[in-house]
Amino acid sequence: MKGAELQPIAWSWEIDGWIILAGALCAVAAALLGNFLVLRRMSLMGDAISHAVLPGLAAAFLISGQRQGIVMFIGAAAVGVVTVVLTELARQYGRVDEGAAIGVVFTFLFALGLVMIVQAADHVDLDPGCVLYGALETTVLDQVAIAGLLVPRTVVTLSIVLLANSALVLGLYRQLKVSTFDPQLAASQGIPVTFLHYLLAAYVAITSVAAFESVGNILVVAMFVVPPSAAWLLTDRLSVMIGLSAMIGIACAIMGHIAAIAVPPWFGYPAANTAGMMAVAAGAILLLAVLLAPRKGLLSRSLRSLRVALQILGEDVLAALYRAELNGQPAIATTQLRSQLLVPRFRAGLVLWWLRVQHLVTQQAGQLSLHGEGRRQAQNVVRSHRLWEQYLASEAGLPDQLLHGGAERLEHFTNRTLRERLLEETNEPDVDPHGAPIPPEAQ
Repeated sequence: MKGAELQPIAWSWEIDGWIILAGALCAVAAALLGNFLVLRRMSLMGDAISHAVLPGLAAAFLISGQRQGIVMFIGAAAVGVVTVVLTELARQYGRVDEGAAIGVVFTFLFALGLVMIVQAADHVDLDPGCVLYGALETTVLDQVAIAGLLVPRTVVTLSIVLLANSALVLGLYRQLKVSTFDPQLAASQGIPVTFLHYLLAAYVAITSVAAFESVGNILVVAMFVVPPSAAWLLTDRLSVMIGLSAMIGIACAIMGHIAAIAVPPWFGYPAANTAGMMAVAAGAILLLAVLLAPRKGLLSRSLRSLRVALQILGEDVLAALYRAELNGQPAIATTQLRSQLLVPRFRAGLVLWWLRVQHLVTQQAGQLSLHGEGRRQAQNVVRSHRLWEQYLASEAGLPDQLLHGGAERLEHFTNRTLRERLLEETNEPDVDPHGAPIPPEAQ
C-alpha cells in the first residue's frame, strides 16, 4: 500500500516475556522426551499418545470438576499407557502393521475424547479450539502468587513438568540410552525395558496435557519430533543431541512469538497464533538442518559425493596419462582424453583445472602430461588396478571379461597397506592376468 511503513513491534516483557517463557518451557519439556521417541522410531506413538489423552482428560474433569490438578495428569498418564497397551495388543494379536495399529488406536481414542467434550460441553470446561491450537497469548490472564510474585499458572505447571522430565532423563539416562539403542543388551543387563517403555509413554501423556493450554494438542507433536530430529541431524552423540534439542526448542519459542507479532502486519493482519508460528519456526529450523547439517545435510552429502566423484575421475585421468607414458606417448590431447574417459566437458574441465592447481599435471598447447607428484600417484593407481585384477582372477576366480570393471571400482579405495596385502595374497606377481607389468610401489 502506498505510504505504508513498517511499524516497530509493540513489546511488553510483562506479557511477551511470559508467553515466550511458557512456549520455551513446553518446547524443552517435549524435546527431552522426543529425543528417545525419535531414536526409538516412536514418533508416531508420541503423536498417538498426545491425541489419545483427550478421553482421560474429560473423564478426569468429570471426576474432579477442575481443569488443573493431579487428577488430570493421572487420567492423561493412564490413557497414555492404555494407548501403548492397546497398540501392542493390536499389533501382536491382530497381526497388523505397527503403524496401522497406532492409527486405529489413537484415532478411536481421540474421537472418543472429542465426543465426550462436545456432548458434555455444558459441564466440561474444556475448549476444543484451545485443546487443538493452544492459547499462549492468554497465559498472563491466569496467575498465581509465588513468593510474592505473580506467575502465570501455565508457567508453573510447565516448570514442574520440565523438572519431572529432566529428572527422568538424567536419573535414568544410562537405562534409557541402552534400551533405546540395544533392547536385547539392556534386557540381558537387567534393565526393565518394558517398564521404561510404558514409563516414557506416561511422561509423554503428562507433557501433552501440560501443553494443552500453551501450544495445544496438535502442535505439541511438532515439539516432540522436530527439535530432536533437527538435533539428530547435527550430532551423533545422545548427550549433545539432548542439549541441542533443548536449545532448538527455546529458539522455536522466541522466533515463533516474534514472527507471530511481526510477520502478519506485512500482509495486513494484526497478529498470528504464537503456537502455530512456533511450529512454523520449528519447521524452518528442521529444513535448514536437512539442507546444511555438517555431516547429514543434503548439501554436505552432495559435496562429499561430488568430491569423491571428482577424486575418482582425477585418478582415472592420472592413470590414463601414466598408461600413455608406458606406451611411449608422454602427452595426450585434452579432447582425446575426454573422449577416452567418456566424461562431460564441464566435469572434465573442472577435474583438469584441479589437477593443474595441485601441480599434478601440466598442459601445453592442449596437451596434458604428468608432473612430479602426479606421476607418483598415477603409478600407484595403476599398481592397485593390476594387483586387484590378479587377485580377482587368482583368488575370486572371475572371468577375464569381468576383471577390468571390478578392479576399476576397487583401485580408488586402495592404500599402500592394502596393496601390500594384495601382493602377499597373490604371491608377489610381476604381471597382471593380461600380461601387463605391475609397476613397483612409488615412494
